[in-house]
Amino acid sequence: MLVFLNGKFAPEGRAVVSVFDRGFLYGDGLFETVRVFNGKPFRWSQHIERLQRGAESLKIKLPFSTHVLRGFADELVQKQQIRDCLLRLTLSRGVGVRGYSPKGAEQPTFVMSLHPAPHPAFSHPHPSDGRGAGGEGVFPKWKLITSSFRLPANDPLAQFKTSNKLPQILARTEADAAGADEALLLNTDGFVIEGASSNLFWIERDTICTPPLTSGVLPGVTRAVILEICKSLSVATRQANISPDELHRADGIFLSLSSWGVVEAVLLDGRVLKPSAVVNKICGAYQELVHAETM
Repeated sequence: MLVFLNGKFAPEGRAVVSVFDRGFLYGDGLFETVRVFNGKPFRWSQHIERLQRGAESLKIKLPFSTHVLRGFADELVQKQQIRDCLLRLTLSRGVGVRGYSPKGAEQPTFVMSLHPAPHPAFSHPHPSDGRGAGGEGVFPKWKLITSSFRLPANDPLAQFKTSNKLPQILARTEADAAGADEALLLNTDGFVIEGASSNLFWIERDTICTPPLTSGVLPGVTRAVILEICKSLSVATRQANISPDELHRADGIFLSLSSWGVVEAVLLDGRVLKPSAVVNKICGAYQELVHAETM
C-alpha cells in the first residue's frame, strides 16, 4: 500500500515519522476521514475546509495548498487503483523542542493513506437498484450503548477532528466489550450529544432532531449532508438537547458518519428501538446524492 508523506509517495513500510513528532508525543494535530466513491472523494471541499479551520485554530500551517492536496489525493487513489475506499488525512505540528511548547515545530507532517471501505455492498449504488429514496433496501443497523465517559459542553476544540480522542477511544472500548457497534457519549451538562465516531439523530413524530453544535458535538460533514437531504425532502428538522431517558423514548434513532453514511440504531442499552420508515427514506436519498455527485 502506498502512502503520501510530506510530498512523496512511498510504500507504507517506508513511510515513517519521527518518534519525536508532536502528533505521536502529544496528539498535537488534526485528521479527516473522507469517503471515496468511484475514485472521487465525496464532499472533499467540506472536509478540507474543516481541516483548514482546525489548522488555523491550532496555528499549524498546512504544508500544501488545498488545490495541490486534492491533486495528491487523486494521484494516490489512481496509483492504488482503488475506486471505493476511505481516505485518511493526518496533519501533525511536526518535530519541536521537548515539552508542551510548540516552539521550533516549523515543519508540519502531512500524511494521506487509503483504507478499505466498511461496507462495499453499498459502495456506489445506482437509483435503479431498488435502494433509492423511499425504497426498501437493506441498510446498516447498529447496536448502541451509552458510555460512562463524558465530553465537555461548549468545547471550542469539538468543532475540529483533533488527534486527541481518548474519551472516544475509551467509549468505543466499552462498546466493544458490550458487543455493541457504537457508544453514545453525554456532555458535562448531562445531554446525549454524539457517538464515539458519529453524529446523532433521533425522530420525534415527523421531525428529525440532532444536538446543537454548542452542546459540544463535531460539525460532521455527513451531518450537514443529512440536514440538506431533510430540507430537499421537506422533512422538518430541529436542533435540541436530549437526556438519555428522552432518547430511549424517541420514535427512531440513527447516526451519520463519513465512513458508513447513514446507520439506523436498532438497540440502545439493551432496549429494542422503534424502526422508522423515515430512516430508510433518508438512507435512500443519501445513496442517490452520493451517486449523483461521484459519477
